[in-house]
Amino acid sequence: MQRAQVRVGALLVAGDAVCLIRRQRPDGVQHSLPGGLVEAGEDAFSALHRELHEELGLDAAAAPAAPVLRWVQDQASTRPGRDGIFRRRHLVFVLRLPTTARDGLAAVELDAADPTAVVWCDPARAARLHLYPALGGALARAATAPAPRKRPVLLPPMTDTTYRWR
Repeated sequence: MQRAQVRVGALLVAGDAVCLIRRQRPDGVQHSLPGGLVEAGEDAFSALHRELHEELGLDAAAAPAAPVLRWVQDQASTRPGRDGIFRRRHLVFVLRLPTTARDGLAAVELDAADPTAVVWCDPARAARLHLYPALGGALARAATAPAPRKRPVLLPPMTDTTYRWR
């Protein structure tokens, strides 16, 4: 059995909007949270800081508060163009930023190999988009919640039944 890679992601909240990366895929648009894979010898918190800097030019250490781990979601699904089961463990953090921080962030993902756009949208609208990872309604609730939970929430797994690649 293949061991799951760990992917960190951040729900960036600034004012009344959340940040997403918009990608055009062969079967439609996919939105994802900024983030990426944890590298060998790296802890999740360091990986998150690195990924946010590489993708958006964001110095997460300069935020008013540290990112908080909010969700864990396992993925075991097939993926177009790959043999076998695609496994990931998603660690999703919430990071609240001042509204003015949006102005200093990249408008496109800085390290993307494919065309992307960095978009900000209302959390309720974001929850209805095709998201990776599949946060759905949890996203809208977290963006408006006054305080994070003390422990991360384990979300239902992403499988071929619950998620479709685009």
